[in-house]
Amino acid sequence: MTALDIQISVEEGDWPPEDRLQPLSTRILGAAAEFLAAEEKQPFPGEPPELSLVFTDDQSMREINAEWRNQDKPTNVLSFPAFPVTPGRMPGPMLGDIIVAYETLKREAGELEKPFEEHLTHLLVHGFLHLFGYDHIEDDEAERMEGLETRILARLGLSDPYGDRTPD
Repeated sequence: MTALDIQISVEEGDWPPEDRLQPLSTRILGAAAEFLAAEEKQPFPGEPPELSLVFTDDQSMREINAEWRNQDKPTNVLSFPAFPVTPGRMPGPMLGDIIVAYETLKREAGELEKPFEEHLTHLLVHGFLHLFGYDHIEDDEAERMEGLETRILARLGLSDPYGDRTPD
């Protein structure tokens, strides 16, 4: 599995303790990093890339979303790449930040009838792909990003979060 230097901060919300989130995040994002390195046929250069994970609540997420995206509402996950990135190219040694909101994640997991940890896994993979320049604004971008998510989640033993597609 590809090594990553993951810094975790539990700021707000009823999140599991850091000693539970760290190995979970390491497993999920390590698998995603390994998949991307193989997919793009580019290994990570040098030292393990760094990223931070911030686990917070809806109120904090709402403030961040309003400040950075002009959307005065909470969202499930936000990603902030450390540097401009292009999909398919390996970023530098600092990947960026992924922020996840507890209440939104929990509510969505219930609505989707999925275990909390499974939905968290999806959101971490989703946020991780944003750090690599993938997006879902345009249909073709969304198709590419969702396909990558589906294939990474399949490697982690999870079903397609977007439907019943079979991963490539």
